Amino acid sequence: MLRELHPRLNEGVYDFASPGTSDELGALGPLATFREAEGVSMVVKEATAQQAGLRVLFRAAWITLTVRSELSGIGLTAAVATALARAGIPCNVIAAAFHDHLFVPIESANQAPETLRALQRDALGDDSSSSPP
Repeated sequence: MLRELHPRLNEGVYDFASPGTSDELGALGPLATFREAEGVSMVVKEATAQQAGLRVLFRAAWITLTVRSELSGIGLTAAVATALARAGIPCNVIAAAFHDHLFVPIESANQAPETLRALQRDALGDDSSSSPP
């Protein structure tokens, strides 16, 4: 899977935020939600979070790994997280049915995809600096 990684940086800034209750979710159009004992966590476009007055927990750039990853796949998350950690980039991963989605600090929006492309080149056994379109 690493050979087909092709990280794609999505446009915009996304915020991990907490609305306090799940009653507000529909109107906010979250990209992702998770219910925990302490409350609901969500990922929303930054403009939405600001407009709703949400408490922002983390400002992030969203990177989609365009490789088709299986939920039962082994090692992809570990390899990606390790590469980013070695570059000093924190990462929050959301695995969906077809792709993995990474949320990195907005300040790392350009460095993270480059780090992942280097990981892909290593998996291909290619040490050139060209990257896929």
